[in-house]
Amino acid sequence: MKTVPALDPAPVLADLVSGVRDIVRRERPPAETARLVAAQLESFLARPNLVPPEYRVGDPDRYRQHVVHSEPDGSFSVVALVWEPGQETPIHDHIAWCVAGVYEGAETERRYELRGEGATARLVAVADVVNGPGIACGFAPPGDIHLVRNAEETTVVSIHIYGADIGKLGTSVRRTYQLPVTDS
Repeated sequence: MKTVPALDPAPVLADLVSGVRDIVRRERPPAETARLVAAQLESFLARPNLVPPEYRVGDPDRYRQHVVHSEPDGSFSVVALVWEPGQETPIHDHIAWCVAGVYEGAETERRYELRGEGATARLVAVADVVNGPGIACGFAPPGDIHLVRNAEETTVVSIHIYGADIGKLGTSVRRTYQLPVTDS
């Protein structure tokens, strides 16, 4: 993944950031914050100019992350992700709550549960979800293990909001998983 530093957000993005800031200041539990931020983001996904041209540039080798905003106190970040056809994440989980909303195209997500321990540890695929334009979803650790990909034949643009300072950390990924994937 290639990361691009934050620029000044466009007016529509500034309104989104303001709304997220208001939600985060409520200091609700992570899962509730993710749900509220997802609803906030969803209300912006159909707006023209939400993702300005400078945040819509992809990379032919890997999905590209544009840090749009990092809150000064480190409480959240807004990131535009650009996925060329076939690009995907490894199976991973996150360091904090996370919200993803599709602006253009569709993100395909496979969700997993971690089962067993030690030598019997494995991942079980529990859901396949396709999020199209205008759809946002949110989740919080634990239980946020997934893989995200662009299964489309065109570029996908999405907005992800994380409960962490991605400008400083560079990523929201806590760990990637190399475990076997089984049916049960």
